[in-house]
Amino acid sequence: MTVETEKQLNYKNKVILAPMVRFGTLPMRLLALEFGAEIVYTEELIDLKLIKSKRRFNSALDTIDFVDPSDGTIVFRTCEKERSKVVLQLGTSNAQRALSVGKLIQNDIAGIDINMGCPKEFSIKGGMGVALLAAPEKAANILRTLCENLNIPVTCKIRILPNLEDTIKLVQRFAATGIAAIAIHARTRDERPQHEPHPDFIREIAKCVNIPVIANGGSRDIQKYADIFKFKELCGANSVMIARAAQLNISIFRKEGLLPIDDVIYRYLKLSVDYDNAAHNSKYCVQNILKELQETPRGKKFLQCQTLQQICEIWNLGEYCYTKQLEFKEKGNFGRREVAPGHIPDVEGPDLKRQKLEVPELPKDVIECNIAFLRSNYTADTQLPKTMLYTFSCQQQKQKPIYETQGIDKLFRAICAYDGKKYTSSFWEKNKKQAEQGAALVCLLNIGVVSEDSLIRNGSILR
Repeated sequence: MTVETEKQLNYKNKVILAPMVRFGTLPMRLLALEFGAEIVYTEELIDLKLIKSKRRFNSALDTIDFVDPSDGTIVFRTCEKERSKVVLQLGTSNAQRALSVGKLIQNDIAGIDINMGCPKEFSIKGGMGVALLAAPEKAANILRTLCENLNIPVTCKIRILPNLEDTIKLVQRFAATGIAAIAIHARTRDERPQHEPHPDFIREIAKCVNIPVIANGGSRDIQKYADIFKFKELCGANSVMIARAAQLNISIFRKEGLLPIDDVIYRYLKLSVDYDNAAHNSKYCVQNILKELQETPRGKKFLQCQTLQQICEIWNLGEYCYTKQLEFKEKGNFGRREVAPGHIPDVEGPDLKRQKLEVPELPKDVIECNIAFLRSNYTADTQLPKTMLYTFSCQQQKQKPIYETQGIDKLFRAICAYDGKKYTSSFWEKNKKQAEQGAALVCLLNIGVVSEDSLIRNGSILR
């Protein structure tokens, strides 16, 4: 490695946020660091997705984005605040693919971890995750290749094998590749959270290797900050990695004690707004915090939310979200509202130039507005824009509306013809039905059936 040792990430005596799918995105990692975590792992990111991504500095958010050039979605987003403490966990089964990813991202992260512990079917079928434990030669080759060619620390996260001696031999083999540390989940491939962990395995393993051992799998007994160190002592490990206990309440990392979940959600949502986190991801993370509280009246209202602003309204951050989104838009941030066939951000620089497919130009007589159809805004089918427009046309004794839909690059745009005029939304939808609803909504706005203020309030229009 070319980076000086003292400048590299040290895995000794650390409390760490574990890699968790959909949970370990940028806002949650930053919140974990704010509360006291010393190292944060990303969710598992698959090598093939990262290899085809393009690196771009996002000047609107002050982040580094790795962008999927096919549709402009963010594969991985990071920032300077976590630069020295973030470890990217990679899902891979191929040393050269892993190395390609490592070279692409090594200047933006503190370390890279190979996932050898995920028991999910997706990972196993791809020869990734826990499947690598059954192919130790391949696994060791991946680790050795990265250690010899990258300038950042390389680690791996495994599960124990059913036999202690076999597990020790495997860990020793991996340690010999040059990895900086190894995280061990104290359960076997087939065991799940309801099964008792095996801290005795980790305790014996730690005696047999000279690299830091990070204990994982103790969340069922971690209710407060002090419990983290009880698990560490029980395992005889150098460091502790927290997963489910952090998922329930990320303030588990606070030495001062847990915060009420509303405080946690508020702080999490604020970071989600600040870093333009995808609404569906933010919703998933909040769901994991709320748990059974999703059944309360407020919880049910939350479950109906579709946009980040709608979620933020519940926790008194609606105005903050709205203002920040306008600010980001003025700065040129590329978001879902700008997605169109072949339109992607320029990944070579901060300017958001676009590469275009052959999209037919709209006829000059078509009235266009940027309005998104958000299904969660309509609790009854009778309130749907198409139904409202049809009912209105009957009341006015006019010809029924007609829809013409274009599908390009898996995105859809509809034109609604009504009463001698045509209407469409510049917001491309992901299916034909939603595109028609969006076009109907544009028509309803222009003929005065719905107001612009109401569409701004429910998130359909972003001014």
